[in-house]
Amino acid sequence: MAETGSFQNQARSVDATLDNGTHVCLRRIRHSDIGRITDGISQMSDQSRYLRFFSGSKTMPPSVVERLASVDGTHHLAWGVVNMDEPSHPAIAAAHVFRETETSDAGEFAIAVLDPYHGQGVARILMLTIFLDCYCEGFRRLQIDILRNNRKASGLIRAVDAKAGAMEGPVAQYSLVIRDAISALQQMDSPRALQDIVAAFSAD
Repeated sequence: MAETGSFQNQARSVDATLDNGTHVCLRRIRHSDIGRITDGISQMSDQSRYLRFFSGSKTMPPSVVERLASVDGTHHLAWGVVNMDEPSHPAIAAAHVFRETETSDAGEFAIAVLDPYHGQGVARILMLTIFLDCYCEGFRRLQIDILRNNRKASGLIRAVDAKAGAMEGPVAQYSLVIRDAISALQQMDSPRALQDIVAAFSAD
């Protein structure tokens, strides 16, 4: 298992294969992806959209979409997953981290995976990718707000050593130490593509 100090964030994209044989590309989100972001939100089921955005609306306000597309690689990190087996290379997942303040080592994390790709390891490889990028950019801690009835998401982040914190109404707050989360993901046997992510971020 590679130590966190041996990683570097030179990776701009990572090619990987899901355990079911689907070829995907993980890459940094750009502002030019704003159309993909809008399409992805509309393709989520009402339930998934509600669990991710705390809203069931098929469209998000332009200000929300613009914020998701405005990635600078320092204060806002974002990675997406593209299905390379489909002719149009559709986006199937995205993860974002927003730094709390300009000098903070803490950020807010959120992730979404389109419904047909649930249970295929997409969230895990995407989490490892953005966590490695975060660590290289000086992030050390992340906060995640999850609706209390979102048991799948709660189980996923608990699996990477996230700790439950305050409960505010329907929302549960979790916190994680990025180094611990990376270690937990590296120790997982599946999906096998986790090793591709580690290799892409490993220093020569």
